[in-house]
Amino acid sequence: MHFSLVKRIVTAMALTLVAGTAFAEDIRIGAGAAPTENILKPIRAAFEKASGITLNTISNGPKQAFIELDKGTVDAAAAGLALDDWWTLLKKEGVAVANPGAYQGLVIGKDRVVVITHKDNKIPALSKEQLQGIFSGKTQNWKDVGGKDMPILLVWGSLIPGTNSMFSKVALGGTAVTKEVLDATTAEDVKDKVKSNPEAIGIGPAAIVDDSIWSPKSPEVARDITLLTKGAPSAKIQKLIGFIKGDGAKLIK
Repeated sequence: MHFSLVKRIVTAMALTLVAGTAFAEDIRIGAGAAPTENILKPIRAAFEKASGITLNTISNGPKQAFIELDKGTVDAAAAGLALDDWWTLLKKEGVAVANPGAYQGLVIGKDRVVVITHKDNKIPALSKEQLQGIFSGKTQNWKDVGGKDMPILLVWGSLIPGTNSMFSKVALGGTAVTKEVLDATTAEDVKDKVKSNPEAIGIGPAAIVDDSIWSPKSPEVARDITLLTKGAPSAKIQKLIGFIKGDGAKLIK
């Protein structure tokens, strides 16, 4: 092959590679359990196909998600919290928000928090009073709430504070949760530990419920899912928002 032709081919390949790199886009979102399970996971494949933008979700909870957004290491943060409740949570966690007005919050959906148990422990329903007894540690055997004679194992996720806070406030009426728990991290981890322990009970976004676990009827707990950006949303975040509220809406539970 003639040298000049080889040179042209190599140059063309190099330009194609550079162009591909330059135009490849991705979105990084730090998120709690509610937006991850209810919205970002269900729409990911369809959004990426429609937009050509890779959607990366970092499940690190609302506190760390905000910290990463403030540092600029993610494009947006998302949590199952109204914006005012998010600020309250950050203050409680010792995270200073110097200028709340520098951030823009947008409600992108709703989340229901549900109770989950092992698939072989199909308790039909749990009342507010029964949940208060279980989660406070005062009720320690399933037979006391109509179940089998076996101890209750409470699974509690450390990276879903928004879910925990809302459930404690609404379903438990502010009753303190016992310290005697099986520690978990994300909502998916809570689910995995409940699946692995017949005596277990936990909570999580409604989107995690499937045939591998059971969800008894319980008091309704619902909350906003908020997307937060530092300043106005970027063009690619605007594309994501448009997809969530448009073609992606049918994919969201």
